[in-house]
Amino acid sequence: MKIKSLKINNSFLFENEIYEDNRGYFIESWNRTKFKLPNFVQDNHTYSKQGVLRGLHYQVNNKAQGKLVRCIRGSVYDVIVDLRVSSSTYGKWFGIELNCPNQQLWVPKGLAHGFYTLSTYSIFQYKVTNYYDPDFEKVLMWNDKELSIDWPLIGKPILSSKDKLKALSFKESPKFNYIL
Repeated sequence: MKIKSLKINNSFLFENEIYEDNRGYFIESWNRTKFKLPNFVQDNHTYSKQGVLRGLHYQVNNKAQGKLVRCIRGSVYDVIVDLRVSSSTYGKWFGIELNCPNQQLWVPKGLAHGFYTLSTYSIFQYKVTNYYDPDFEKVLMWNDKELSIDWPLIGKPILSSKDKLKALSFKESPKFNYIL
């Protein structure tokens, strides 16, 4: 397995080895000993059509989540934004195209996360370190001018009503005081 540090503090890209033969392939997608990440409590799975933008989501207070995400079918542009005021990358964003089932992105607590489906459809999976709680969920505006995220949009993105109506600007968004 290759581990690549990204430009946002404590975020990583894992590239697991693919074992291929004439039958197909095998990937060890999770191994607690190798990954050395916090314990996961929930697995999530999404199917999205081309042009769907999900996010930028995060949970606050004692419900904050770390996420291990991957696109197992299709292609997405995945974005993380650092909301940890004590971080040297506070207010910065990072984007990457995920399109291989052996690539996994670690999104630590205190980051907003979202993705945009580039292909005809995508199947996206993620493990989280805390249970989903709608009372603690926040949405950061995907198109906040202060952040200037460079999304590779194909037309106008398809958003949920939550992402349209409840999204806050970066200035309005709750911040985290985690020590890195």
